[in-house]
Amino acid sequence: MIKTINEYDFSKAFHNMGRGEQFSSSGLDALFKYFQMLEDSVSEPIELDVIAICCEYAEYDSLAEFQEDYGSEYESIDDIERETEVIRIDDDSFIIVQF
Repeated sequence: MIKTINEYDFSKAFHNMGRGEQFSSSGLDALFKYFQMLEDSVSEPIELDVIAICCEYAEYDSLAEFQEDYGSEYESIDDIERETEVIRIDDDSFIIVQF
């Protein structure tokens, strides 16, 4: 059984699971758009699994914050994109598939 959701439902699912603070509201919007794009590219619906998303993705407010977790050898977001998927939120913040 498949249920189509909108951005509000997507965000609400995180709050209902106690994960509302895992991503910023802008981050949740970016993730929603990313998953919509992914669904379109594979032509299949994607199951919303809040816990799996929280385990697989991480949001960073800046490159410096990312470097605290992954090291200073990543000098730019382009360097990170060579390693993993990056979902840009704005000029500074972004979400990655953790590696």
